[in-house]
Amino acid sequence: MTRPLRSARWFGGHDLAGFIHRATLHAEGISRTALAGRPVIGICNSWSELVNCNLHFRGLAESVKRGVLLAGGVPLEFPTISLGENLMKPTSMLFRNLMAMDVEESIRAYPLDAVVLLGGCDKTVPAQLMGAASADVPAIMVTGGPAEPAVFRGRQLGAGTDLWHYADELRAGRMTRSEFDELEAAATPTVGHCNEMGTASSMTSVVEALGMCLSGTASIPAVDAARHRAAEATGRRAVELAVDGPRPSEVLTPAAFDNAITLLMALGGATNVVLHLLALAGRVGVPLSLVRFDELSRRTPVIANVRPSGEHLVEQLHHAGGVAALLKELAPLLDLTAPTVEGQALGELVERASVHDRDVILPLESPLAAEGGIAVLRGSLAPDGAIVKQSAATPALMRHRGPALVFEDVYDVQARIDEPALPVTPETVLVLRNSGPRGGPGMPEWGAIPVPKKLLRAGVTDVVRVSDARMSGTASGTVVLHVAPEAYAGGPLRAVRDGDPILLDVAARRLDLDVPEPEVRRRLEEVGPPTPRYARGWGALYADHVLQADTGCDLDFLRARPGEPAETEPYGLLSGWVGGW
Repeated sequence: MTRPLRSARWFGGHDLAGFIHRATLHAEGISRTALAGRPVIGICNSWSELVNCNLHFRGLAESVKRGVLLAGGVPLEFPTISLGENLMKPTSMLFRNLMAMDVEESIRAYPLDAVVLLGGCDKTVPAQLMGAASADVPAIMVTGGPAEPAVFRGRQLGAGTDLWHYADELRAGRMTRSEFDELEAAATPTVGHCNEMGTASSMTSVVEALGMCLSGTASIPAVDAARHRAAEATGRRAVELAVDGPRPSEVLTPAAFDNAITLLMALGGATNVVLHLLALAGRVGVPLSLVRFDELSRRTPVIANVRPSGEHLVEQLHHAGGVAALLKELAPLLDLTAPTVEGQALGELVERASVHDRDVILPLESPLAAEGGIAVLRGSLAPDGAIVKQSAATPALMRHRGPALVFEDVYDVQARIDEPALPVTPETVLVLRNSGPRGGPGMPEWGAIPVPKKLLRAGVTDVVRVSDARMSGTASGTVVLHVAPEAYAGGPLRAVRDGDPILLDVAARRLDLDVPEPEVRRRLEEVGPPTPRYARGWGALYADHVLQADTGCDLDFLRARPGEPAETEPYGLLSGWVGGW
């Protein structure tokens, strides 16, 4: 059904308000004729010189504009804050919700009929989706694409996965500092996000499964000309969305989230995506919980042979047929009637895809692993849940009992982890706390605690690690994450002491502290509440309103409230008098 243009309420009036609105764009060289009856397409650009993953977005924006113009629309590019995983401290996750607010209010406040979202680095993609979902103006995404693989000593590198390996080699004394410097010089040869199935590649793949981008575009390499052609096609489609929809709320259905989770599990994708999907579902009122993630994981095999769970990189996945081919292989497990921004059901789109390399995309009946990449745990140490990336864990450690060695925060880890006298054995469970949503603050990617140097030099490559932090999607190991409630919110993790027995049983989905519950309560009362991390500004607002990991770490007041009308228009839009004159 054709919708009236939202922008006409700004530009269509023959009054003072219309005069000022049109005159504002006349100053940019846009004529009244150009505005008359044409859809205005916003290009939400997260370009920044502080975010190398998104550094090529100026060029992508120009390609989007070309598509908008070809389809008869008016493109207007606008910036928002940009989140860079490597340079932002303490973590870009602290600012995901702030960026989502920036995106939402920019879309709502301006005369936009549809929006093209340009995102790539880990948190820019979910932040843009969350903001666009809350504004509920028609939106479509162009992701930035993976960087070209680095080559070090004849081997293609995964941006983070191989770095963690070589960092351990350096700490163990099996790699020299000059060799590590050689690795640094080779590590990042092009723009684009991480080129293995880390958080960025996992999240951009999930965008395609959600139906929020053009089919076949998620895995195109950042430097490939095909990405610019995809951006142009996205601009053309955005003009059609402005007229006929659908809106994000019409695409982001329960079926879409089930499809996205199924893909995530089949990819052996990043644990961070669990948080982002929970938060996004909360924005559109879809009742999604960790229970559903585990239900879908149990029925979904890992069939993408991509690092860190497999061997290849995302570029090889693209050449093997991309996300669309993977979705076609997963068809028996998907709801193929789910709508997409292309105006077709998901099943219609993936039907035309083909698998070109069976070493990269495996058949359902011959998977890398029988269950999905992520398992959800519960127990006395994680009453509200925790997760583990079982596809990248050590099988022998998936059922384990060992004594805790507790680190109070990441600085404690840095100070002690490589001490020769550290009281640690291969059976020890390394515990990190005060690193969750409030405690980090922002839930930094500190969960993959380094294996102590003492053990590395003895040939031990993995130990069980437990924390309320996150972990880079590029990392691997037997690492239990997102323990909820976090220590800073009074969770049982705050009561753990050195030597306490911890039981991990992934098959049984259990994570338990073998300490009597009355003793845990006594310890929590003894230590008392922690000191807030911030007294003012964004940090204080965030700490007062952030939700726990099991609901996605959004701010409580940003979630959809059932029964309340959506705030789709700015207050005072139809006023005949405009202030400022």
